[in-house]
Amino acid sequence: MSQIRFFALGGLGENGKNMYVIEVDKQLFILDAGIKYPSAELYGVDEIIPDYKTLTRAKDRIRGIFLSHAHEDHIGALPHLLKDLNVPVYATNFTMQIVMDMLKDEGYELDQLTLNTISQNSIIKFGNVRVTFFNTTHSIPESIGIAIHTIDGVVVYTSDFTFDQSSDVKYQTDFKKINELAEKNVLALLTESLGSTLELNGGVNNQLNHRLNSIYANANGRIIVTLFSSDLRKIQRIIDISLAHKKRIAIIGRRAQRIVDIAIETGYLQIPKESLINLRYIDEKNKNDEKDIVALVTGNRHEPFFMLQRMCKKSDRLINIEKKDTIILMTAPVPGTEKMAARTLDILYRSEAEIKNIDKRLLTSAHATSDELKMMMNLLKPKYIVPTIGEYRHQYGLRKLAVEIGYKEEDVFLLDNGDVLTFDNQEAYVSSKEINVGEILIDGTAVGDVNDFVMKDRELLAEDGALLLVAHVSPKTKQILGNVEIITKGFVYVQESEALLKQVNDLFIEVSKKHLEGKYINWNDYKRDVRNEVNRFIYQETKRSPITIPVIISTEG
Repeated sequence: MSQIRFFALGGLGENGKNMYVIEVDKQLFILDAGIKYPSAELYGVDEIIPDYKTLTRAKDRIRGIFLSHAHEDHIGALPHLLKDLNVPVYATNFTMQIVMDMLKDEGYELDQLTLNTISQNSIIKFGNVRVTFFNTTHSIPESIGIAIHTIDGVVVYTSDFTFDQSSDVKYQTDFKKINELAEKNVLALLTESLGSTLELNGGVNNQLNHRLNSIYANANGRIIVTLFSSDLRKIQRIIDISLAHKKRIAIIGRRAQRIVDIAIETGYLQIPKESLINLRYIDEKNKNDEKDIVALVTGNRHEPFFMLQRMCKKSDRLINIEKKDTIILMTAPVPGTEKMAARTLDILYRSEAEIKNIDKRLLTSAHATSDELKMMMNLLKPKYIVPTIGEYRHQYGLRKLAVEIGYKEEDVFLLDNGDVLTFDNQEAYVSSKEINVGEILIDGTAVGDVNDFVMKDRELLAEDGALLLVAHVSPKTKQILGNVEIITKGFVYVQESEALLKQVNDLFIEVSKKHLEGKYINWNDYKRDVRNEVNRFIYQETKRSPITIPVIISTEG
């Protein structure tokens, strides 16, 4: 009998940052390593990754990182992880191309890494554990589910999937493989839960095509479409409709350009060379405003909105939105971008262009809806179910679905990051918060240098601003030389608060007296006292607490 443990370092009770670990007889198998995007209150943080430090101690037991598909919430943390955990990575060809592109960008020498390309037919053996894969349908090609076969049964991780049947051969689900797994005794199913509260909506693809075709038919000028760069199926759909309407296509957005290039090279996007154009910068002669242009404005999260705002304000170098343009919005706001999306719509309507905001219902998410989730559970018939990939309400929704098809509530485990679910001799039990979990906030490039204190400071800066106090002091004559300079940022408007700043100046001189009468100046104590006194005084006067920074310079004089 083997002992199997499952825990998540990210992805449970949240949207993004997916990273799951399965331990079989002390061997560790990591499923996905994603990022999460910050919400607005995380000033200046670009992305959030799981705190993977617990794994560094167990590095020798890690057999590999297995990637399900190429979306950033499943692969984005790799460049950070591999710095500390240079372990083998397994992914399908398309996912691997995108991973390699990302790693090169981060300055990795790829020959120093173990990058293994697999297909759904690969079988990888680690002692008495085998790992196999099966194709699933998602909005990006070569998405797979991952199955870990142990003596006690199979643990299946579906990752993101749908059973959308109208799709291209390259995106099809392999039901045969899923049935083969079902015959094997599935111990646990780790399935996505994001769509557990959505109803199945039939015929949506046809409705969307109909809507897009009618917009194209009625457009008088250029057509500008916003798309998420990772949603290759929608990009292909817009390309197909554009070609049917004899349009030329321009793709805007650096990151999208690269995903699209990889997709064209691997045969996942079909665009005839002659229909793809590169726009030149706008000048007197060139306005990029021919009627047959369709511009795909692509990016992640808020990028399409940001680019549209620039185009409306006529500060974009490739496209300035005019009255005769038609704008099609196919990027429903994701959590954290709602405000930006609403503001963008407002700016767009001012441009007087034709705005077509595609109904969210027609942009079916590429996540399994309630019926599809029930179908996956019924196909695999697992003994236990663990909802992954989703906030608590989604996990809860999945448990409800499982109960509807005959599962007992106690066989569906709603876990948090850090909880450990142990399968011992077919029995399952949970120990809460056994693994230390947290988040690493990534700000620009350095990893781990942004902690709670830094965030607190940024919050204070955003709320109450900063006050700098610059003075030159002679350690010899024990005197303040010249004037004291007070600089405020985001705290008070200087002209209107001369009286207040004069009082701060007097207070500084008052505090300085005490420190300048001894034999030596203790600079640290001196600065600390200045900071404390100034802070206390400003809070009394204004009820605000700016970050106060005394800069006292020792000057001979």
